[in-house]
Amino acid sequence: MGNKFPVEIKESVEELKHRLHHAITSSTKERIQMLYWLKTKTVGTRKKLSQRLGRDESTIYRWLRKYAQGGISALLEVKTPPGKESIISAQVMKQLEERLKMPQGFKSYSQIQDWLTQEWKVQLAYKTVHKIVRYKLKATLKVPRPRSAKAKPEVMDSFKKNCQI
Repeated sequence: MGNKFPVEIKESVEELKHRLHHAITSSTKERIQMLYWLKTKTVGTRKKLSQRLGRDESTIYRWLRKYAQGGISALLEVKTPPGKESIISAQVMKQLEERLKMPQGFKSYSQIQDWLTQEWKVQLAYKTVHKIVRYKLKATLKVPRPRSAKAKPEVMDSFKKNCQI
């Protein structure tokens, strides 16, 4: 019977129940459920376990090998790929953030594009610059609200004095 499990589950049934109840991600729940079923001897073979979990037998084998080598912490560790490297270096990002905090700042995203090209030789699309400034740096442009050319400053001052908020 090459389908039996030689792995001994070190955690208690109560601990596995507790971890299963507090698991956040579905991948964590699946892996803890597998250990729980093995500990309580609900499932005896890799084939039955793979059918219950809806996973391939090789996946179950890989999970059990991880558990045998590093314990439950190694089993529950889910590695995520680092992703694409940023076009803008950390130094440039820091300078941009400092420049955005200045009172004069930038008036448009096109102006930021030009600044990046002139100062740092970094060519970025308008959309990329917008995403970096708005969502990554959580900054806004320093653009004053439009005012009418006909507006009289003395009327606006009296309104501010008499307005009660």
